[in-house]
Amino acid sequence: MSKGIENLKIYKMAERLEIFVFRFTEKFPKDEKYRSVSQLRRSSSSVTDNISESHHRFHYLDKINRLYIARGEAGETRDGVVKANKKGFISAEVSEFTYEKTQNL
Repeated sequence: MSKGIENLKIYKMAERLEIFVFRFTEKFPKDEKYRSVSQLRRSSSSVTDNISESHHRFHYLDKINRLYIARGEAGETRDGVVKANKKGFISAEVSEFTYEKTQNL
């Protein structure tokens, strides 16, 4: 069995979150392209990036540090989703679904 990053449950969860965020931000208003859309996409992408970087680090403390950063980025994504819901860009259902996904990471 391969031990690649793609087989890690946490990575798969983060990757699904990133794709979900990408898809629902496509429906945001055009004037949000360089604000909310960009920020949500970057923070959700950073979760998978930092998990991957952690996986490829040699030293244990480096691995842990990257996972802490990934957790922080998940929190940033969660906050952005809550704000997007309050601004009326996404439904409460999408907000709650995404909130749960970021809590489970």
